[in-house]
Amino acid sequence: MSIPVDAEPRLVLLVDDDDDIRQVAAAALELVDGFRVITANGGRAGVSQAQLHHPDGILMDVMMPGMDGLETAELLKGDPATADIPVILLTARVDGDEPEENVAGVIAKPFDPMTLGAQMRRLLGWAS
Repeated sequence: MSIPVDAEPRLVLLVDDDDDIRQVAAAALELVDGFRVITANGGRAGVSQAQLHHPDGILMDVMMPGMDGLETAELLKGDPATADIPVILLTARVDGDEPEENVAGVIAKPFDPMTLGAQMRRLLGWAS
């Protein structure tokens, strides 16, 4: 399904506890791909932002203190208000296994900022 040219850019929620990664990924998604980006610095904040803004997709780190990415994805999928939002995990631990049942895909760290949005589009079936 493609978005009409005059449609509002997709809204992405970026959840990562590392300030530098959040800044680099957000800048890449906004400047290279034209996404609107909101951020959260952890799982609980990510759930709150997802409930408040209902983004088109979520890009989330796996390894976070408190509530990790897998726990956060499970919580999001269990909430009718956020269950339909696709989640992509961002992780340094990619082992080739199938992604968890609550996620749409996995993007490996370190990521290339110039192709991050394209990877998201491919995993989520968004037209470029």
